[in-house]
Amino acid sequence: MPTTDALPARELDVRPMLRAGEEPFQAIMDAVSALAPGQCLRLIAPFRPVPLFSVMANRGFAANDRDLGGGDWEVIFSPLATDAESEEVAIGSSSSAVFWGAPIQELDLCDLEPPEPMVRILETLEELQQGDVLFALLAREPVFLFPELAKRQHEWAGNFDASGTTYRLLIRHGGSEGH
Repeated sequence: MPTTDALPARELDVRPMLRAGEEPFQAIMDAVSALAPGQCLRLIAPFRPVPLFSVMANRGFAANDRDLGGGDWEVIFSPLATDAESEEVAIGSSSSAVFWGAPIQELDLCDLEPPEPMVRILETLEELQQGDVLFALLAREPVFLFPELAKRQHEWAGNFDASGTTYRLLIRHGGSEGH
């Protein structure tokens, strides 16, 4: 359930960026990072940004969208209430990760630019068997990877290290045997 804190929503209209041919994703993520605890993001876009819904869900936000007419959409991203335990790992992380076996493969992808870390992780998972665990280090939270992992029925658990500079990701192969 979304929180109901009374902070005014932070607003971001990405229509001018898109008209100028710019990619607004980083501006959206910067706006999300700048939110105060409990604060919502009000996004205005010239289309319904459905792929962003899962990205934001993985970051702990619910989406409430409405058609403004003329092709424009308003989406209010509201933070979901969390308990103290869930803040230790990323939203969407599997709670059963503590029971997984040791990783059979480790990847240090910190020096790679997107989308290369996602490509390498997905390629590596193709070689693994159901139940195998992969460990990866990344320079940023792989928000576009999470929906791909879910689609392939893999489980994951991740968080930033204490310095906040390296994202640690465990992935348990959950797809079909001999994938």
